[in-house]
Amino acid sequence: MEYVSPEGLRLDGRRPMEMRQLRAELGAVSRADGSAVFEMGNTKVIAAVYGPREVQNRSQQINDKALIRCEYTMANFSTGDRMRKPKGDRRSTEISLVIRQTMEACIMTHLMPRSQIDIFVQVLQADGGTRSACINAATLALSDAGIPMCDLVTSCSAGYLNSTPLLDLNYVEDSAGGPDVTVGILPKLDKVTLLQMDAKLPMDIFENVMQLATEGCKAVANYIREVLLENTKQLENRRGV
Repeated sequence: MEYVSPEGLRLDGRRPMEMRQLRAELGAVSRADGSAVFEMGNTKVIAAVYGPREVQNRSQQINDKALIRCEYTMANFSTGDRMRKPKGDRRSTEISLVIRQTMEACIMTHLMPRSQIDIFVQVLQADGGTRSACINAATLALSDAGIPMCDLVTSCSAGYLNSTPLLDLNYVEDSAGGPDVTVGILPKLDKVTLLQMDAKLPMDIFENVMQLATEGCKAVANYIREVLLENTKQLENRRGV
């Protein structure tokens, strides 16, 4: 199957180095301390953050930093398949762990000892790049909750199909079986917090794909900053500052 046409266009009409449209909304869950909806093209994710609060299970309490817990789920209606996924299947457990470890790299846990922060992420609509969208949604929700972070952590994926590096894969491109690199970075600190690849790539091509994904992460970071700035302005207007 041809994923890039001779004119240099992908199946959804994008250029190889073009991202899908980003959309975000803060405060989607009123009862949560912080929440956000994040969309990358047709992939739509909601995240809710509760905490910092008292640790429910005292045996898990950490004396010098906060305990981060994360739960990832996919809504049964998020894909076209009519297959019921059991809660706690291996993929969900793995992605929950990936999100938790990525978030732990940016949250200043030492400022909140003997407390816990719960991050809940649910995929409402899946069209490729779900773990990247989940990380971006969790970053926005943590910011909305006012939890101190050393930097915004943002994520994006890139792949290699038809001998062309492609940015921000959709479901059809993701399912093609080509190499797929998911990157998470702290843009201001210029640090990588997540790097996952599910196929082998020659070193020179890997560097190109990795660089492309990193550029995507930086574009997401710029968008998230704009959303947070706009939200802060709206809060100031409401309070008449």
